[in-house]
Amino acid sequence: MSILVIGGDKISPIVNMLENLGAKTINHWDARKKSSAPKKKVPMDTDCIVMLTSFLNHNTMLKYKNEAKRKNIPFICAKRSLSCVYDEYVKIMGITDCSQCYANCTKKKD
Repeated sequence: MSILVIGGDKISPIVNMLENLGAKTINHWDARKKSSAPKKKVPMDTDCIVMLTSFLNHNTMLKYKNEAKRKNIPFICAKRSLSCVYDEYVKIMGITDCSQCYANCTKKKD
């Protein structure tokens, strides 16, 4: 799975969590410059877009939300909080139990 994360500066905990959930490729655009982010196109192999809403302007969010809808790509909006991203990702991607997402789950299975 390839994920595009838009927003935020230091997202290494979020990247680690997404990798544990099965992401193979994670692209990150910090979207700090107003002029650069809206000109970028979502990569063709993107399976999911994660927006970190605390660090984006409204026009950037709207552009990529609409592009995700046109391309039928799952779109996740969350604050730059690990638990917030996890909760939204699990909800949007339809993950119902640990066996569906973690390659090396450390929890005991019943």
